[in-house]
Amino acid sequence: MIAYVTIGTSDLERAAGFYDQLLAVLGAKRVWELERSIGWSTSAGAPTFSVIKPYDTRPATVGNGTMVALAARSETEVDALYKKAMELGATDEGAAGPRAGGYYAAYFRDLDGNKLCAFYEK
Repeated sequence: MIAYVTIGTSDLERAAGFYDQLLAVLGAKRVWELERSIGWSTSAGAPTFSVIKPYDTRPATVGNGTMVALAARSETEVDALYKKAMELGATDEGAAGPRAGGYYAAYFRDLDGNKLCAFYEK
């Protein structure tokens, strides 16, 4: 149902470096790059994750209550995503570990303050 998700950045080059490395853990690569935005995906037809410099040219802001969840293929991959995010300068919002109902997740904020979740559900 979801075709793509876009989050804002005030520094496209910095965000691109962060997400090139982070999303590589999931096997994602850049699938398009425009002057104001870049998108990553794991394959043709799969949903795209993208970052964009806001068109109104104002600084990017984070949405209160907004979070993007990245689906991992295993608990080990959740651990790897969380570890990579921390290495790249992300802010911890909840270390990788079991959650209710067989859900395994980690929470962090990217360099612009956008909240992300890496999860695996058994």
